[in-house]
Amino acid sequence: MNEIANLQPSCIWRNFDALTKVPRPSGHLEKVQQFLLDFAKRVGVEAFIDEGNNIVMKKPATPGMERRKVVLMQAHMDMVPQKSPESNHNFETDPIETYIDGEGWVRAKGTTLGADNGLGVAAIMAVMEATDLQHGPIEGLITADEETGMFGANDLPKGELNGDIMLNLDSEMWGKFVIGSAGGVDVDTTLDYKEVETDPEDAALKVTLKGLRGGHSGLEIHEGRANANKLMVRFVREAIETCEARLVSWNGGNMRNAIPFKAEVVLTMPKENVEAVKALVDDWKADFEDEYKYIEENIEFFAEKVETPKTEVPVEIQDNLIDAIYACHNGVVRMIPAYPDVVETSSNLAIIKIENGEAAFKILVRSSREDMKDYAVKTLESCFNMAGMKVETSGSYGGWDPNPNSEILNMLKRIYKEQNGKEAIVQVDHAGLECSVILEKYPNMDVVSLGPTLLSPHTTNERCQISTVEPFWKLLKQVLIEVPEK
Repeated sequence: MNEIANLQPSCIWRNFDALTKVPRPSGHLEKVQQFLLDFAKRVGVEAFIDEGNNIVMKKPATPGMERRKVVLMQAHMDMVPQKSPESNHNFETDPIETYIDGEGWVRAKGTTLGADNGLGVAAIMAVMEATDLQHGPIEGLITADEETGMFGANDLPKGELNGDIMLNLDSEMWGKFVIGSAGGVDVDTTLDYKEVETDPEDAALKVTLKGLRGGHSGLEIHEGRANANKLMVRFVREAIETCEARLVSWNGGNMRNAIPFKAEVVLTMPKENVEAVKALVDDWKADFEDEYKYIEENIEFFAEKVETPKTEVPVEIQDNLIDAIYACHNGVVRMIPAYPDVVETSSNLAIIKIENGEAAFKILVRSSREDMKDYAVKTLESCFNMAGMKVETSGSYGGWDPNPNSEILNMLKRIYKEQNGKEAIVQVDHAGLECSVILEKYPNMDVVSLGPTLLSPHTTNERCQISTVEPFWKLLKQVLIEVPEK
């Protein structure tokens, strides 16, 4: 048996261990959906897939508690599929390899752990299978494809849930109750171009930047972590200006909601300038290491010779694209005036692909204000329109407005203090949570988000602090006992 299955509380860790063996990257959820349906059948609770591809579970109240308010526990089933460059992991077929690091954290070998949001799913499973818990009517909503656009929540049908209280289990800091979160929108920019022939006498280099920390573009955007695309453009522009380099291709980032930790470009240049470009790489590496010496520890930046491609990006298109990448806003736009430690508005230049006559960029804008979200989108539109690119938005979702007078929040705060001897933190998060989308369809629910401590989600450094899972479970059980009558 895997060592994490022996951790306490076993009801959560055993279910999470089972979940790590089921492939569930966003967009490939058939196996985990069947896993959850089989689980529900085995433990004797009602379960079905709805038209949004979400799994819904329903468990009746224990005797004598039928008149309590209905509690909906909510998590998402998909995980971000990030892996280290040396990993051969296939997220569509391979189980996650977990281990305990000796410092009290559960991690994965070379990949994301999937505790975001697998621990929330495991907690729902633990409640559904329990025979010794006291509770009123319980519902579980395990949504599909949260990480790629909250598609399951957006397609959630009205009328299938009866919850009066929703406990979202997708927060990532124990002792913190989230009562509001940012909205978001995807900004996609594209440009088709006709490639031109490369000078057959030119040489070519593939330049790679990797080893950056990356991270969650909501939770960690304020930390000043390096964005691989924004660092790479500085080098590329100087290589073009001083070494007669030409752009062939660009591949940077792979997830819309993750800060890109790697970027690769292929450049051509006159053969006599190859060494100058390599020296430029070394110079920029030194600059990047100095700029980020308190943030990034493992910056790798190097060039290697490759076969000269037959075609490349036309000069005018190349220059426009480089200007657009340079000008594109990345990072924090503004903090929340009422909560100056929380980001209000940000943008993340997440993905750049330039090759074979097509350029495509993806940026995720987040904001807890609709007007500022619109401002950030229009800023990006203006930038990319000047480069002749087509700009489209998709997947827009609103923010979750905080309710500091929430009944369930006050209950959680009281129980947390009784169990832990200190006050809980109440916070609005910059990360997008499905609460806002679900509340649009079920506006009368009283909602709070909570969970054990996870660090660095959306990266291969994702980890869960073992010591926070037991008190999280203890709190959840007591809340179910104390839920008031309707």
